[in-house]
Amino acid sequence: MIRVVFNQKGGVGKSTIVCNLAAIAASRGQRTLVVDLDAQGNSSRYLLGEAAGSVELGIADFFEETLSYRLRTRDPAEYLTPTPYENLAVMTADARLSDLQTKLETKLKIYKLGEMLAGLKKEFSQIWIDTPPALNFYTLSALIGADRCLIPFDCDDFSRQALYRLLENVDEIRADHNKKLKVEGIVVNQFNARSNLPQRVVEELIAEKLPVLPQYISTSIKIKESHEAARPLVYLEPGHKVAREYAALYDLLSKQKR
Repeated sequence: MIRVVFNQKGGVGKSTIVCNLAAIAASRGQRTLVVDLDAQGNSSRYLLGEAAGSVELGIADFFEETLSYRLRTRDPAEYLTPTPYENLAVMTADARLSDLQTKLETKLKIYKLGEMLAGLKKEFSQIWIDTPPALNFYTLSALIGADRCLIPFDCDDFSRQALYRLLENVDEIRADHNKKLKVEGIVVNQFNARSNLPQRVVEELIAEKLPVLPQYISTSIKIKESHEAARPLVYLEPGHKVAREYAALYDLLSKQKR
């Protein structure tokens, strides 16, 4: 299963959702890979800490290789970095992704990521893709190669307007490039149950019959502590309320998959 987590709006928690759900999968014995396509490298740092800056090969190296014809190409496994957590690997991102984007677009390399990840399905039962906050070459590559798409939503009215455009974009990509792509659901993130606005906005989305997942992720300082420690919640404090919410969300997605 290849899942992409995407929203064109920044700050909605894509990297946090990717890394925490992937970590839960790994903790339950699933061979799991995180692919970081955001030049900011947030998922890479979340899973590796400072060691993310000294990784030898990552996703930028993969894309660089697609730009030059070689008789012998690297095995995709060479771009993977083990994390400190059993069953969990990451394909790291770095700032070179920004510089490579125009060249990749010019040479029409939009299907290369999907082809590579399809080969890795034999080794990994779950592949989670973190994307930049824009519908650019990398996001489109991810959506073309994915089976499912999760959309984080942070209960903001600006996010709501972006959500409608995003769903239209995914429908177009499905029609033009990837018939199997399915929106698995909208993840309500950074939810504050004590505030009226988030509840009202979410209720309106549900009334519009949008695919809002019934398990919400609460706002909490523990998330920032998790980032600082470079430890997903299942490894940092599995009994915390938000860690249990992520576990429940993972269970929900697992049931939907079946």
